Amino acid sequence: MSERPDILFTGFEPSGDDHAAAVIAELRSRRPDLRIAAWGGPNMEAAGATIVERTGESAVMGLPGLAKIQEHRRINKRIASWLDQNRPKVHVPVDSPAANFPICKLARARGARVVHLVAPQVWAWGKWRVKKLRRLTDHVCCLLPFEEPWFRQRHVPATFVGHPLYDHRLNTRVLDDTIADWPAPDGPRIALMPGSRPAEIRKNFPLILGAFNRIRQKHPGAYAVVAAARPDLEQHLRDLASQAGEPWPDAIRVETHATDAVIRWAELCLVVSGTVTLQIARQARPMVIVYAWSRFMHTVLGRYLLTTPFLTLPNLVAGARVVPELVPHFGGPEPIAECALELLDQPEHAERQRENLRAVSQRFSGTSAARGCADIIERALDALPLDTASAGENGHSRTGVSPTPATE
Repeated sequence: MSERPDILFTGFEPSGDDHAAAVIAELRSRRPDLRIAAWGGPNMEAAGATIVERTGESAVMGLPGLAKIQEHRRINKRIASWLDQNRPKVHVPVDSPAANFPICKLARARGARVVHLVAPQVWAWGKWRVKKLRRLTDHVCCLLPFEEPWFRQRHVPATFVGHPLYDHRLNTRVLDDTIADWPAPDGPRIALMPGSRPAEIRKNFPLILGAFNRIRQKHPGAYAVVAAARPDLEQHLRDLASQAGEPWPDAIRVETHATDAVIRWAELCLVVSGTVTLQIARQARPMVIVYAWSRFMHTVLGRYLLTTPFLTLPNLVAGARVVPELVPHFGGPEPIAECALELLDQPEHAERQRENLRAVSQRFSGTSAARGCADIIERALDALPLDTASAGENGHSRTGVSPTPATE
């Protein structure tokens, strides 16, 4: 980059690369000469950022191991050196608070304003981190409706901007064309959605495949499509199935980069907890959510760190248990299959969930995450007050939702 950049984005996960790319594209459409640098992925680059270093290919969820911590320390040293030479006006950390908090401190020490894209989930676990966030941010762009009032109640400037998944309408005609020649089985159509991170795929895919195999014991005509994040994933999934002793039936296929099409085709989704659950909610498809975790880690740390009554996005947004969530899950595939069969065999339960998921999606109506984030970042660039871009008078949320994730 021949001139000093105006903005630095730092993201360390594929989902963050997606979220940041939409905002970068929006900013570049408004200000074509804007100079944007990033520690990020291919989508940020395609949107117009100059990539300083590629990130996101070995993302982890939860508590990072020693090797990951040491890797980020080395990255931080390189970022500190880069900041000394470039001095951007605004730093935009994207999710990944453990990785980004030290970078926020470096950026603020060098005069940059910090606008968080994707609120760190301090409302879910480790609430003491809100004090650190308060020190290390000028504004937080919230993707979930309950986050803005939660942060404002704790004196962290925040704005609910909407979620990128809802920024554009689905092209159902294209999706229908995509799935036109997919199987139309006599039995249930099941989507298997194992996530994108290597560790979560390893822990969870054998479980959801096992649940599908047990569904087939009651519904022999059932067929499954796996939504894969990479073209090379099928052999890895077959190896995981073999290692777990789970049969790979003929009634299963793998589709790559076709998540929305897989959801459109399916009548039920078995899904690993993550952003994809909102993709499913957007199409109002019934789902069972699972996330396997170490019982030891949960016993030692998790039950003290996790502080919300729900841990999955549809339930958090709804403020109620509208979707079965087996999170954290310590057992085998049988409980997953039981939840799935309840939805398959009792249509009224499935319809109730569809109605609740439509209500979840309605919470995002009228928002644009890309535009909302770009508005706030532009104000930061222009040295304008950031809070005037957010909530209404007296700090009341525009969303009209509870200031904390609701309990049952």
